[in-house]
Amino acid sequence: MTVYAMQFSIVIPTYNRPKRLQQCLSSLTELSYPRDRFEVVVVDDGSQSSLASVAAPFKTALNLVFIRQSNSGPASARNTGAAAAQGNYLVFTDDDCQPTYTWLTALETALQEAPAALVGGRTLNALPHNLCSTASQVLIDYLYGFYNPDPSTATFFASNNFAVPRAAYLDLQGFDTSFPLAAGEDREFCDRWRYYQHPMSYSPEMQVRHAHQLTLRSFWRQHFNYGRGAFCFHQVRAHRTEDTIKVEALSFYWNLLTYPLRHLPLKQAGPVSVLMLVSQVANVAGFFWEKAQQRQGKPSGTHDTAPKGMQT
Repeated sequence: MTVYAMQFSIVIPTYNRPKRLQQCLSSLTELSYPRDRFEVVVVDDGSQSSLASVAAPFKTALNLVFIRQSNSGPASARNTGAAAAQGNYLVFTDDDCQPTYTWLTALETALQEAPAALVGGRTLNALPHNLCSTASQVLIDYLYGFYNPDPSTATFFASNNFAVPRAAYLDLQGFDTSFPLAAGEDREFCDRWRYYQHPMSYSPEMQVRHAHQLTLRSFWRQHFNYGRGAFCFHQVRAHRTEDTIKVEALSFYWNLLTYPLRHLPLKQAGPVSVLMLVSQVANVAGFFWEKAQQRQGKPSGTHDTAPKGMQT
């Protein structure tokens, strides 16, 4: 295995969000980790106007590589970034995330105990007054608690905050580019990682702030796309394991809907619980919509940079 002098390569897929990308890169200039031991690889996934001008001012403060490709989706963009990376570890985040000061330091600490692991971190909601953004973050918190009860034997992390050994990532051929949306491709990668018996570990000290502004309409679309991604995930997984689709027990959904009541202030708990119900309806609708589309042989959409869910 080739060992590079560079420890971490931060890979950021981006699409049509110049302000968010600027904020993300600005946060990276404040990391406590030594600058000569990490690089930043920005992959512009065919934005309407090139984001090179957004990235350019940061080249004096960061070891930054900018790549532009035709619009192919976030899975492809991450693979493009990984192919250009020089670090021993690939660290993935999204353009609407702002890593905290100790992000890479916390990651390095986690890797000292599990150097071969896929390490996932914690995502914090940067828009606490936006109910839809809060609901999406609460959903991720619930899923992390459900699927990762033991931090040393975790099973799922969203790709806006996880790191993986570069060599192992390339051996697995990266993200599955048959996922055109930011919905399900990280779930599939984690599942494939575990299928080949690689370890996973949760490091809650490895934190990013997620600033994804949502309206009710975009919230519905986000979770509709999660349902579409869930169908694609089950299709891909069936080819690998020959497993049939398994629906979670009713207790999973009951605990999901009541989770906000146990973890949020009373003023937010009720509305967020309703939004959790809306998310599940949208998820089911997206699942069956994608199933119908694929039966008719119609292509799916393109790049969407929403964070990930994994219901259905």
